[in-house]
Amino acid sequence: MDLSTYSHSFSLKNKISRLLWNCSSLILFRPFASRLFRRWRILVLKCFGAKIEWSSHVYASVKIWAPWNLELGANSSLGPKVDCYNQGKISIGSNTIISQKSYLCASSHDYTKPDFPLILKPITIGDGVWVAADAFIGPGVCIENNSVIAARAVVNKKVFKNSIVRGNPATSISRDEISTKKLQYDKL
Repeated sequence: MDLSTYSHSFSLKNKISRLLWNCSSLILFRPFASRLFRRWRILVLKCFGAKIEWSSHVYASVKIWAPWNLELGANSSLGPKVDCYNQGKISIGSNTIISQKSYLCASSHDYTKPDFPLILKPITIGDGVWVAADAFIGPGVCIENNSVIAARAVVNKKVFKNSIVRGNPATSISRDEISTKKLQYDKL
């Protein structure tokens, strides 16, 4: 790898837009942390091109790299200190929770090439999904409807609908294992 040949792939317009967003978020987004300002934060994101439903909830401590690359469905939530590193597009369905301190990363680099080019890979998260605390969702991942990503899981590949995954790398939990753990919990 020879980083002297690396070139930034973002346009001047993109760079200026991010500068405006970063300055505006410090003044118009982050200071308004109360739940009373939920709609205000959504308005600010919409002004910067986010496709976001009014019934959604985005905490003031959320970091969003590029609002114009964010889609958030009805009744969905980006929890406290979520890092939405959306150089590539991130689409989140309805009734989905992205819990505190989770990291959504929609880009990477091609380390096999000497100039280490940036690769943008969209993340798609379906309806009724719960991404638990401090999980990592990698570039190009698709999480289908009604799935659960356990706390601190590292997801680097597709998660099929109605799945529960955990660990690093994330692996599926069998329904039998869930039933057994529920029975043990119920006995307590």
